[in-house]
Amino acid sequence: MTTTELTEAMRQWRHHLHKNPEFGFQEEDTARFVVERLREFGIEDIETGIGGTGVVATLRCGEADRTIALRADMDCLQIHETTSLPYSSSKPGLMHACGHDGHTTILLGTAARLAREGGFDGTVRFVFQPAEEWGQGMKAMIRDGLGSRLGFDEIYGLHNMPGLPVGSFAIRPGPFMGAEDGFQSVVQGAGGHATRPHECRDAIVCACSIVSELQTIVSRTIDPAELAVVSVTSLQGDNIKNAIASQARIEGDCRHFDDAVSERIEAALRRVAEGVAAAHGCSVDVSYERVFVPLVNDPEATQHSLRAAEAVFGGQNVNGDAAAMGASEDFAQALKLAPGAFANIGNGDSAPLHSPEFDFNDEALVPGVQWFLEVVRNRLPA
Repeated sequence: MTTTELTEAMRQWRHHLHKNPEFGFQEEDTARFVVERLREFGIEDIETGIGGTGVVATLRCGEADRTIALRADMDCLQIHETTSLPYSSSKPGLMHACGHDGHTTILLGTAARLAREGGFDGTVRFVFQPAEEWGQGMKAMIRDGLGSRLGFDEIYGLHNMPGLPVGSFAIRPGPFMGAEDGFQSVVQGAGGHATRPHECRDAIVCACSIVSELQTIVSRTIDPAELAVVSVTSLQGDNIKNAIASQARIEGDCRHFDDAVSERIEAALRRVAEGVAAAHGCSVDVSYERVFVPLVNDPEATQHSLRAAEAVFGGQNVNGDAAAMGASEDFAQALKLAPGAFANIGNGDSAPLHSPEFDFNDEALVPGVQWFLEVVRNRLPA
């Protein structure tokens, strides 16, 4: 397969994956598609079922004992697509609204090139991860041996970025993407008839007061120099129009770059919720879950990434001091296993990520492959 033929094949692969999205830990057809392509390239060292539906393929060339891992995510989102593209999702309520179809295709294209051309001395592991959007897929792969039995010395990953021109590259050393914590506060009051509020302890009124006071956590508990976001995203009562609510459920999302900030947010959230509930004569049960850890790029791996990017994108299109983002990324778990780096490549003037109108830009496929190739050949020189 020539380079031109591979480019066209990649477009077709990407459109196939886009049309057939699968949610986290359900990527069975996607995994089969990946394995079929890898075998077509002549790669036979393939392990499936890593982390449920994940795939890890291994390609060796030369004698060196160093191993570089490259990772792509495979899962979709529970969003109904509205693009009307000829290859739009065939599954109502599911779509590739974050570009994981493009990421998977880029890694397949990289595997095809390396299997055909070689040009490196060592081992490359191609990591196709499930359930990134859940923040659970990488941990599942690690439990199944990624990083231990399937070890590596460095790991690299990428993501498309709407608004960044195609052919552009952005990264930063240190904290690059935020952690995500989720919380739930269930307020228990005493319900009753809507005309007799004095005989009740209104869980909705209490919950609204809690929501209002939660807005003070960031402004009065966290150092202004540190990233911290506390967002209430859901509030539900008993949903009976003519009855005072006996229970109300508050759910929300927190972002940060530092575990110490996370601990302060949790402590303040519990203090506020319990104090306000007591003032209303109610009780509250607070649960707090740490879903994503902060993504912290290794400084040396970031420099390796930048050198590769300058060779591919040109220095004028490379930003080595990109702004840190509050969004989260499950690749962060892999950076606990070995030094590595995660970067953004341009997706052009597309709809935002997680939008029902989003589509990965096919013009970003080749630059993504070229960057992965350059990283491998720089870090495993022949």
